[in-house]
Amino acid sequence: MCPDKRKVIVTQTHTRLAALRAIMQQTGTTLTALAPGAHMHWVLGYHPHPDERSTYLLVGPESAAMVVPSVNAQDIGSRVDVPMHVWTDEDGPSAALGSALVAVVPAGAVRVSLDETMRADAALLLLDQLPAAERSFATETVGALRMRKDDAEFSALKAAALVADHAMRAGFAALRPGQTERQVADAIRAGFAQKNTPSAFCLVASGPNGAYPHHSTGERVLQTGDAVVIDIGGTTGGFPSDMTRMAIVGHAPEGYDAVHAVVERAVQAAMAAARPGVAAQAVDKAARDVITQAGYGEYFVHRTGHGLGLEVHEPPYLTATSETVLQEGMVFSIEPGIYIPGRFGIRLEEIVILRKDGPEILSSLPRTAFVAA
Repeated sequence: MCPDKRKVIVTQTHTRLAALRAIMQQTGTTLTALAPGAHMHWVLGYHPHPDERSTYLLVGPESAAMVVPSVNAQDIGSRVDVPMHVWTDEDGPSAALGSALVAVVPAGAVRVSLDETMRADAALLLLDQLPAAERSFATETVGALRMRKDDAEFSALKAAALVADHAMRAGFAALRPGQTERQVADAIRAGFAQKNTPSAFCLVASGPNGAYPHHSTGERVLQTGDAVVIDIGGTTGGFPSDMTRMAIVGHAPEGYDAVHAVVERAVQAAMAAARPGVAAQAVDKAARDVITQAGYGEYFVHRTGHGLGLEVHEPPYLTATSETVLQEGMVFSIEPGIYIPGRFGIRLEEIVILRKDGPEILSSLPRTAFVAA
């Protein structure tokens, strides 16, 4: 890693450790324990590859430490500015973990915030050394901080969204009768590749397949009169994109326009409801009420949205039961849908960042259905 980039990452790490300690104090947490993954990446600007060799970032009220296997120690040490406790395959991680815990929480941890994505074997090894500690998940510490994006994160997510726009246009260009779903998906992946972005997922659901919200793209041949759900995402500069748009092959199936209009009204209702200080469930309700009042409530079978940041699905979740209070700077999807078995499905998905006066959409593509000849 070049010295200038490392300096930027180290400075960011110190800032985020300070923010983490502040929220730990608010929640009465004396130890946050993270594994390689998105939480650790948010703090360090990097995370080693997660595997069977236990690796931890331990953060206490005043200090932090990493527990790392010797085979990865040199690489990790070149990237982070955190004291390391190294273990070997011959000795195992227990002793290194114990010394790190003493260094970080010398009086013993009273309440540990545990990375919910940590491997079970690593989590049990840690908890065995903290038998008296109260336990919670890192969703209330690191997770709470990750929900609000800073300017750099927003810029990265905006750039990722614009790349997805390009890939979606490539998919539109490939739509025509006789093409298979998989061929359209291949065109979308090529569109991502043109922008040096790996495709993370690509759902192309044509005709009756659109009634399955998570259809697996297959060999169905597109036909005139098909409605096509296209849900795509890639990873640009370490940040994901996620968007869904509709396309029509030749002409729309019977009843399509009326249902599309209902879903569009649901999107607009959710956008109008999303404001700082509003509970996430209120946004879900706003979208769901529109669809229910139009007579399609039984066909809206999923949540209205999910957060997006280092991961394509992360808090906040916009569900009927979520009491998360939305805050300025949160990034999430708004994606109501109607899925009519045997006929078609319609989902319209925007990724937005919440500003003080409401949501700002990251994509530049309109939500009107693309019509392929």
